[in-house]
Amino acid sequence: MKVVVCVKQIPDPAIPGELVPETGTLNRDDKLILDESDSYGVEMALQLAEAAGGGQVSLVSMAPRSETSGLRTALAMGADDAVLISDDALAGSDALGTAKVLGAAIAELEADLVLAGVESSDGYTGTVPEMIAGVMGLPSITFAKQIEISDGVASVQRQTEAGYDQVECALPAVVSVTAGVVEPRYPSFKGIMAAKKKPVEGKDLAALGIDAAAVGVAGARQETVEVTDAPEREAGEIITDEGDAHANIVEFLTELKVI
Repeated sequence: MKVVVCVKQIPDPAIPGELVPETGTLNRDDKLILDESDSYGVEMALQLAEAAGGGQVSLVSMAPRSETSGLRTALAMGADDAVLISDDALAGSDALGTAKVLGAAIAELEADLVLAGVESSDGYTGTVPEMIAGVMGLPSITFAKQIEISDGVASVQRQTEAGYDQVECALPAVVSVTAGVVEPRYPSFKGIMAAKKKPVEGKDLAALGIDAAAVGVAGARQETVEVTDAPEREAGEIITDEGDAHANIVEFLTELKVI
């Protein structure tokens, strides 16, 4: 079984982000790290390969400057190899442009199963996995909390507000994994050293046969027209409890239409 995991490399959330003034997009010039939401997809893939008694876990990522820091973390977890798409023309790509690029790279890998996080920590569109399935013509299951593979069929517990739905579909398929449903393993020292030697194949748009005009800022169907500072938080009202504070709370909640 071959599992491909979509991995996004993002600016470190611990460092205050900066916007590029000309485009209003996130500055990605510094070192990028593995998006935590995608670490759950990597862990799920590794567990599926282990349950199958063997298999291959490959990573696919799109990042500027041929950045591999986040990929190396996922490789150190146990993934076998990776494909990195890096091209200056990709800057400013929207969700659909990203899906077209990732889908083209995944198609060359002939995967049995494609996994991804539900949404990235720096974009939060929550649409890319389904768009990948759309451009590749594959079935898609979202919000997976558990996956089992048997006889070419994926059996998935799909998380809902009321619990979960039991869903099945034939492979190959695209499945997005809900954050927190598995515990991503920490890369061991042995894994970190091994990751340095694992292959990362670099590709650009030409190698994937994609026209630069269809992606990046040129092909994006969305535009940042304005960026403003968030309003400062106003001081709250202080109420001295003289035995009737509960009435003030009820009145406040009533105004908010909470009760």
